[in-house]
Amino acid sequence: MARYQAGIRTEARIVDATRSLLAEGGLEATTLKAICEEAGVKAGSFYNLFDSKEAVVMRVVRESIDAVDPDPDGAGTDTVDDLVAAFIRFFLEQPEMAKVYVIAAVTAEATDNGARRRFLRHHLRRVERFADAMARHDETLTPDAATMRAEILLGALDGLAFRWTIDSSFEFEKFALEAASRLS
Repeated sequence: MARYQAGIRTEARIVDATRSLLAEGGLEATTLKAICEEAGVKAGSFYNLFDSKEAVVMRVVRESIDAVDPDPDGAGTDTVDDLVAAFIRFFLEQPEMAKVYVIAAVTAEATDNGARRRFLRHHLRRVERFADAMARHDETLTPDAATMRAEILLGALDGLAFRWTIDSSFEFEKFALEAASRLS
């Protein structure tokens, strides 16, 4: 039992160290060496708990995204407006994590096939949630039409997020709300 508890504490230190490094210096400053130093662990202990640096980065970002989730229990009560508001809130309230998410998503295929699959799974879950909310709002939408609309809206939001990542003066919220009003 003590060994299990030690593993839980080590995992928490690694996650906290990664979160801190990402917030302070972004993805570039969050190296495996820096994570291990900040957490006070050796690389072997890190790899006992995580497959890669990308895995712990994704966990931290996922936890940040989950923190703004309008329907964390998956009850199917969120609306498109709720989902768009959560998307915007993530970028406004956690800008460093949002930048890490966008940069990691864009570079995932080049760096880590596992990360690419994780980002794709996350995207597909978002499409399902947006499509479900759209279909609940407009019962005339077929599942395929709702999915198409969700992909288009998320494509617009992701594009705006990319623009904001490279130009933080870009009025992300204004354009995201406009995209949602036109595409949902």
